[in-house]
This record gives sequence, C-alpha cells and structure tokens, in this order.
Amino acid sequence: MGSGTSTQHHFAFQNAERAFKAAALIQRWYRRYMARLEMRRRCTWSIFQSIEYAGQQDQVKLHDFFNYLMDHFTPSSHNERDFLTRIFTEERFAQDSKMEKCSDYESIEVPDSYRGPHLSFPLLPDHATALVEAFRLKQQLHARYVLNLLYETKKHLVQLPNINRVSTCYSEEITVCGDLHGQLDDLIFIFYKNGLPSPERSYVFNGDFVDRGKDSVEILMILFAFMLVYPKEFHLNRGNHEDHMVNLRYGFTKEVMNKYKIHGKEILRTLKDVFCWLPLATLIDEKVLILHGGVSDITDLELLDKIERCKIVSIMRCNTRQKSEKQMEEQRIANQKSSAQGPIPWFLPQSRSLPSSPVRLRPYKAHKSSRSSSIPSGGSLDGRELSQRVRSSVELELEWCRQQAGLLVTEEKEEPSCSASETDSDTGELRKPTQEEWRQVVDILWSDPMAQEGCKANTIRGGGCYFGPDVTEQLLQKYKLQFLIRSHECKPEGYEFCHNRKVLTIFSASNYYEVGSNRGAYVKLGPALTPHIVQYQANKVTHTLTMRQRISRVEESALRALREKLFTHSSDLLIEFKKHDVDKV
Repeated sequence: MGSGTSTQHHFAFQNAERAFKAAALIQRWYRRYMARLEMRRRCTWSIFQSIEYAGQQDQVKLHDFFNYLMDHFTPSSHNERDFLTRIFTEERFAQDSKMEKCSDYESIEVPDSYRGPHLSFPLLPDHATALVEAFRLKQQLHARYVLNLLYETKKHLVQLPNINRVSTCYSEEITVCGDLHGQLDDLIFIFYKNGLPSPERSYVFNGDFVDRGKDSVEILMILFAFMLVYPKEFHLNRGNHEDHMVNLRYGFTKEVMNKYKIHGKEILRTLKDVFCWLPLATLIDEKVLILHGGVSDITDLELLDKIERCKIVSIMRCNTRQKSEKQMEEQRIANQKSSAQGPIPWFLPQSRSLPSSPVRLRPYKAHKSSRSSSIPSGGSLDGRELSQRVRSSVELELEWCRQQAGLLVTEEKEEPSCSASETDSDTGELRKPTQEEWRQVVDILWSDPMAQEGCKANTIRGGGCYFGPDVTEQLLQKYKLQFLIRSHECKPEGYEFCHNRKVLTIFSASNYYEVGSNRGAYVKLGPALTPHIVQYQANKVTHTLTMRQRISRVEESALRALREKLFTHSSDLLIEFKKHDVDKV
C-alpha cells in the first residue's frame, strides 16, 4: 500500500512539473507573439503619423513660399498689379453680384423631384433628428437648405464669445467629442450610444469636423442644426481644419464642389465666413478648459477672450496689408545696400537654383519667451536685416523673371487700395489682429503635448509648439483650472492622459488611418468633473477580425502608403543616396 501510494505521488509530481513547464513555455511564447504584434502596430502607427505630419509640414512650407511672394513683391506695372490682385488677394466679400448674394437662398428653387430632407426655420428638435436619419440613408440636403442653415448659423455664432462658458448645473452631464474628420458613422454611433442632444444632455465638439472623410458636409449640417436647436446645450470649438486654406489640400473643398456643382462656390464662400466665427475654446464650470490643439508658454486666456476672431480667416496666413509704393521704394533702396550680406531663406532661389536643404530661421519672439515657435505664416521674421535680404532676393529673382517673360517695366504708380479706417497710416497693415493675437490662436489650434519640460517649436507639424508638463501646470495654476481636454492627435485607444493626468486627448474618429487602426472615444463629465471615457468602433468589420488580422490589415495599408511616398520622391532620394555613395557601390 505504502509503495503504491508513493509511486502515485511521484507520477503526480512529475505531471505537475511538466504542466508548469508547459505553462511557462506557452506563456513565454505568447508574450513574444504579442510583443511582435505590438512592435508591428507601433511601427505601422509611426508610418501613418509621419506621413500625416509631413503633409501638414509641406503645406505650411508651400504657404510660407507664396506668402513671401505676396508680401514682398513690388509690381512694376498696372498689369502685374491687377493680375496679382485677382490671384492672391483674400477678399472677405465677393465683388460680383452673384457672390454678394450668397445668403439669398430664397432665390434658389427646390424642384418637386427632390426627395431629401426639408428644413424650415426656426429649427425644431424633430428637424435635426430627421436630418440625422436622412443622412444615415445617404440622402443629400438641397443647396437652398444648406445656404439657409449656414446663414442662420453665422447669425448665431456672431453672438457667441471667443471662450464659451458651460455649467454642469443645467444638465446631468456634458459629453466632449474630439476630431470627426468627415466620418459620419462615428457621429451617428455617438448619438446612438450616448443619446441625442437635449436640455439634459449637453455636447461639446472640439473641432476638426471636416476633411479626410467623405461626409464632412453632412457632419457640419447636423452639428449646426443641433447648435441652433439647443444653443445653450450644444457647443462647437474651432479646429485647425476649420480653415479654407487647409480644406483645399485635405478634401473638403473637393467634396463640396462634387456634391453641389452649381452652388458649391457659394457654399464654400459662406463656410469660409462661418469657420472664422467659431468659438476658440470652451470652459466647463471655470475648471476644465477644452481647446483643439493645446497651449504654449505665452497662452493668455484673457487676450484670447478679446480677440476679434472673425478677422482670422485662415490660420495659415496672418492677414496684413502690403506697404505703399513709397515705402516699398524706400525699402528697395535699403535692400540694395544690404543684399550682399547674410543668408537667404531655404525657400528662396539662390542663383536660380533650389538649395539642397532648408536653413532653419529664428522665428519671431513674444513676451521675451525662450520658445522657438514654428508657425504656418507669412508673418515677420527675426530682424529687419533678414527681412531686407529676403525682399532683395525676391525682387532680384522676379526682375530676372520679368526680363525672361518680356514684361515691360514702367514707372507708373497708384495709391494704396486700403482705406485709412482699416489700416495704420504709417505701416499700411491691418490694425487687428496683431501678430501676438494671431499667434495665440495658432498655438491653441496646432500645438501638441510632449513628455519633456519646456516649450519648443512643433517642427513635425510645422505649426504651433510642443508644450511640456511645466507649461501645463503653469497655465492651470494661473487660471485655477483642474485639467485640459484637447484633441488634434489620433490615439490608438481613442484617448490618452499625459502630464500627470492634467491633459486628456480625445479623438472620436475610429478607424482613422485604416479599418482596425484605432478606436474612437468621447468623455463624459458630471458635476464632480470626473472624466468617464467611452470607447467604440463604429465599423462592424473590426469586431469580426482577430488582433493579428487587424494589425496585418493596417500594416499592409501603411506600407502601401509608404511605397507611394517613396515612389513620388524617388528622384530626390536617388540624388541624396548618390551624395553619400562615395564609392559608387
């Protein structure tokens, strides 16, 4: 008996030992497998973000180039002046009668064959709900109703402050949503899961409603409709994509023109005006600040609250008037004296040949800050001498181009077009917004947080800054805030805390890069202001895929996008490779 029991215990011990070894082996294998998948996911994410930010940086550089031409080119004849005015001048109002009457929506007839949604003003909750259902069924809103809704939206936005004040006392909770980027499925899913807007259910949408996705128009119509129905419970912030210059590159302009071929230009022109009237930020219970991008070491909420935001039509360009002919002639003489010294910015021709790499310029500084800020603009540079050299280089190159094109140089001059009431008589520039005010708006719409202390130029995007935990803490203490909510960055889980949980990033466009690439999320705040985050996947396909299948699908899409970029820039890459391939191997 004893011997048999002993043998049984021995075999049981051996079996247990084998089971433990097998479990450890399986665990080690599984951890390695998951680590490889995570590494693939992170590399894929890095590819997508690098391509996205490189596109934004290219756009900023392109605008910098044209802004310098616009600001520093001196026309030599009436023909050149008229030509440049027609191409480059940003008019707030159209010159022809048709554009001036873009709000005359009543003259547009709705045919009897139209089967889409109908709107009547003032809007009722049923109208907004019907609009959501119609767009879900892929119906299109008639141009007459689009213009009517935009006209009413602008009338409402004009009455709002730059920073909206919202209180949790009047609603059970406030829901904050991030970027949607034209993805209607995400917006409908949020309303389905969280409930439609109502007096008891307030919403704040934190910018970037348009671009990239195919349903930007529909998202805008839904958001504007609910804002008119519930003006005290439904709030919108401006994002960096609520900008007509950005829309030209990222698809919204093309979408409008494709959907509204006859009245597309009128709609775009009205939207340009609506975008610049969107509030810049929202403050909940004076404790939680919601803005699209972030902050910087010079962010001043009091100054932001006083800015005439309607004058900042595009963040890509600080609108300033060109100087008078007399001032330009004086500067031309001064430029000729100093043109022989100093470097030329990277985007200007040097001996009629482009440089191989850009020269980093020292940007404008404000409040004696140590930050080196990178801003998408055509604003002033560091020092008058550099500005003079830039103008001189541009003028010499343009003079050569005139001679090549056979343009005649005349001495005729005319009076400046801007009126005394709008401009400063000495500088010829618009009185508002100032460079400092405009820069404040750029920072809150373009900036991103970073783990390191301090504040530095956001060279990856090409605009705004990177701000560290110390900058966040300084702002929170100055204005007695608890934390910040921002958007602007796609996150794998749809949200991310940083800076000791004092900054919360919310991104609401699920599957942003590719199906399965990321979740969407929104955050709910009650009277205690404790964030409750809800994640989701709006695309049903993702629920049927395994983790390996999702990562493989996203990885394939990222590599395809990378190959396209490499092919597009293959000639430039070959030139650089040859420079480093001394032995020609």
